[in-house]
Amino acid sequence: MTHTAQDLATFCKKKGFIYPSSEIYGGLAGLYDYGHLGTLLKHHFEDVWRNYFLGLDRNFFEIDTAQIMHESVFKASGHLENFSDPTVDCSKCDFTERADHFVQQAAKQRTEGFSPDELNSLIEKHHLICPKCKSKLKPVTAVNMMFPLQLGVGSTTRGFLRPETAQSPYVNFKLQYELQRKKLPLGLALIGKAFRNEISPRNLTLRQREFTQAELQIFFNPSTITKHPQFSSIKNYKLRVLLEEDRKKNVPVERTAAELLKKGLPEFYVYHLAVIQKFYVDTLNIPLAKFRLYQLDDKEKAFYNKYHFDIEVELADHGFTEMGGLHYRTDHDLGGHQKISKQSMEVLEEATSERFVPHVLELSFGVDRTVYALLDLAYDDDHHLKPFYDEVASIGRRYARADEIGVKYCITIDFDSLTDNAVTVRDRDTTEQKRLSLNELPAYLHSLQ
Repeated sequence: MTHTAQDLATFCKKKGFIYPSSEIYGGLAGLYDYGHLGTLLKHHFEDVWRNYFLGLDRNFFEIDTAQIMHESVFKASGHLENFSDPTVDCSKCDFTERADHFVQQAAKQRTEGFSPDELNSLIEKHHLICPKCKSKLKPVTAVNMMFPLQLGVGSTTRGFLRPETAQSPYVNFKLQYELQRKKLPLGLALIGKAFRNEISPRNLTLRQREFTQAELQIFFNPSTITKHPQFSSIKNYKLRVLLEEDRKKNVPVERTAAELLKKGLPEFYVYHLAVIQKFYVDTLNIPLAKFRLYQLDDKEKAFYNKYHFDIEVELADHGFTEMGGLHYRTDHDLGGHQKISKQSMEVLEEATSERFVPHVLELSFGVDRTVYALLDLAYDDDHHLKPFYDEVASIGRRYARADEIGVKYCITIDFDSLTDNAVTVRDRDTTEQKRLSLNELPAYLHSLQ
């Protein structure tokens, strides 16, 4: 069954998964609400994510932090100076678009990380004009995407809604390190909101102004990047990667973890690439053919990322779309906070007597994007989504509603159940119905898994 992104958006609203926020007032671009089924699905994903990633190591912990942060946090992180996106505007009408996305779509080439001057050159080269009124476009400019806030009445204290959840574990690191008995690697996980004033939010929850991230920040001794104690367990595991050298053919290649070491990637990094692929393919049941790990080149990745792979899933109408990434951020973040806060982020590792600022490996996931992907793939492939209870209307209509949202098995309690202590189990795919006693039901359901 094929569908469009609009089909999915209509379905999500009709069935109570996702729909525009403040809709009775016309809605607000880039802001969405989750309905009763969407909330169940989102929370279920978050619980699965917690169990999986916090279970990787006994020294990984979850924290929950404020969404408004001190202005100096973003001075240290570089967001005040560098957190901007290129925008292109029409010289006559109200057309505004994120310039790299606009040029990429029109010129059919990847433009991530391009400067305004480079984008202007491509606009001239391809003779691009306003798609709405066909007028000339203004030169590309850069716009900072953070949301500033004035804290208190009559106060000059300024804060910001955090544009990423990552800075919260970074400013919490030293205290948490002390609390967790000064042991590395230390993982700090956080599932929370982030806010970006996107130039042109679109595509339902794929690009929003308020969104949820699930991230695991792993702080470690940089001298251990070449080793991971569990690497032998995944050395022959095949990862579906698209390296820089694969771009000409644009086809992912399955390479073992051991083979990726020969490409210059360290054990600690490759181990977590495997962990991520296993999560999407084995735990979330994303078809392997619709998954890939995309290596960014030096122009595309942030300057502080030594290694950077995007996690991508193929979606209807959108092709391979970024869900998150694995980023080796070196000591950029803790070093920046040490410089601005004047508080030392150095640790002394007793076993080696080494003193150093820990490096960070960031496992970053867009919760809303991954939930969108689950809906998109389930809608297309008719996978099971989430069980629910229904007692409204005829049994036939209830079966139809359950089929629409992907419920694999329906358990029907009827008037006879009150006397024979039995229920009817209906299979969505075959429509076969089986009468079972309540004592038989648990074992039967277990056999279906």
